[in-house]
Amino acid sequence: MHSTLIVARLAPESAEQVAELFKAFDDTEMPHRMGTRRRQLFSYRGLYFHLQDFDTDDGGSRIENAKDDLRFVRISEDLKPFVQAYDPTTWRSPRDAMATRFYTWEAQQ
Repeated sequence: MHSTLIVARLAPESAEQVAELFKAFDDTEMPHRMGTRRRQLFSYRGLYFHLQDFDTDDGGSRIENAKDDLRFVRISEDLKPFVQAYDPTTWRSPRDAMATRFYTWEAQQ
């Protein structure tokens, strides 16, 4: 399994609205198109963390490929009042907001 973590800024008291937007988005075939197996949203002191799990390691590429889909464009627009780029001067696409994994550990089965 592969994961991506997007980091951004979250407007105060907007977690419920953001969750509802993603619930509607995830009820479409878009998660399957992007290869998303699981999505988790977290907030901490004004920050937004969007964790997506994929079966394969091309999740970031599949997100990039889907970003021109009207449903992707729509949710991106709908999220703008609630979620802003962590660093607006460097943000051009979702890839610019993805955290870099620098350590991983898994239990042996």
